Amino acid sequence: MALDSIDKKLLFLLQTDSKRTTAALSLKLDLSVTAVYERIKKLEREGIIDKYVVLLNRSKVEKGFVVFCHLKLIQHTKEFLTKFESEVVKLKEVLECHHVSGDYDYILKILVKDMEAYREFLVTKLTTLEHIGSTHSTFMISEVKNTTVIEI
Repeated sequence: MALDSIDKKLLFLLQTDSKRTTAALSLKLDLSVTAVYERIKKLEREGIIDKYVVLLNRSKVEKGFVVFCHLKLIQHTKEFLTKFESEVVKLKEVLECHHVSGDYDYILKILVKDMEAYREFLVTKLTTLEHIGSTHSTFMISEVKNTTVIEI
């Protein structure tokens, strides 16, 4: 689906505040409420709008300790990869898991309360998964940029 400039502006507005009403959006876009509604429905049907979510303040929910864990598997067979991936998606502390190229096989973004909670997670959950060869943990000092907005 080709996106026109209005679609792009609409998507930007929705990404920055998805709770805006169609009336508020219509004023920003100089379109009727019905036209805005129809555009949103079309973007949803086409799968361009995937879902609507609420973003939490990590520190307010005691998940302010961010860890990036680089992980190597002992082998790279399809069976090992599939098994690892099916297990890691079950770990609630893991927000993101990326299969990557380079020195490591995966990078995980993990949220926990503090260092003690991370140690507990590492010892009782992550390192108990099969086929893990090694891990390397990097702790976030400060967040310079964190956005969910994709510029189109």
